[in-house]
Amino acid sequence: MGFWANYKGNRAYARYAKGDLEGAKTAYEQAYAQGMDAPRLLLTYAILLLRTGDYAKAAEVLRRVEKAPGLTLDQHSQMLVHYGVAMWKLGKMDRALEVLRDAFRRHKNTLTYSTLGFLLIEKGDADEALAFNREAMAYDEDDPVFLDNLAQTYYRLLGDKQAARPLFERALAHKPNAIDTNYFLSQYDLEEGKTEDALAKLQLAAQGRFSPLNHVTREDVQAQIEKLQA
Repeated sequence: MGFWANYKGNRAYARYAKGDLEGAKTAYEQAYAQGMDAPRLLLTYAILLLRTGDYAKAAEVLRRVEKAPGLTLDQHSQMLVHYGVAMWKLGKMDRALEVLRDAFRRHKNTLTYSTLGFLLIEKGDADEALAFNREAMAYDEDDPVFLDNLAQTYYRLLGDKQAARPLFERALAHKPNAIDTNYFLSQYDLEEGKTEDALAKLQLAAQGRFSPLNHVTREDVQAQIEKLQA
């Protein structure tokens, strides 16, 4: 049963890769119900569920990943990180941080640094978020997510927009279409009366692929665009 379920899961993955999220979700649901157990497919299904806001189902799928045959260390790390995100979105911040800290202890990499760094900002502990996101910068000072996380720490938690701005600008230089980075830099433009520049950044952000790990939602960005256009 696993072979045919995984075969169907691969077809669902192909739809996902083409951007057919609804078709992929339906196909994944069928494959999952029939016993899909390939870690790569289960992880992709869970990511799709997180992106579409089905956090409880994502957590269920991720629990199956942990028991999947052939699970690699890297896949186990990914499972922990995504499970932590699901817990956070389900309102269980303490559990989310427990899981993410476990993932970080096991495997310090870009994914664990970036995700835990962002959730520490969401938790609102300025000292811990600052220390951790500075550590991430020591790990890779040019990573655009690390730069954005540290910038958001200054901007959102410490109220230090002056310190945040060059970090946002460096992040944007490495990743010009970054959603949150464009959003925050648009706020500087608005404060300086540069409406057209702000609108351009917001429109670029609106075209992005939003995830649970964005501070702003598509609706937030679109509402601000409509306000400026009016």
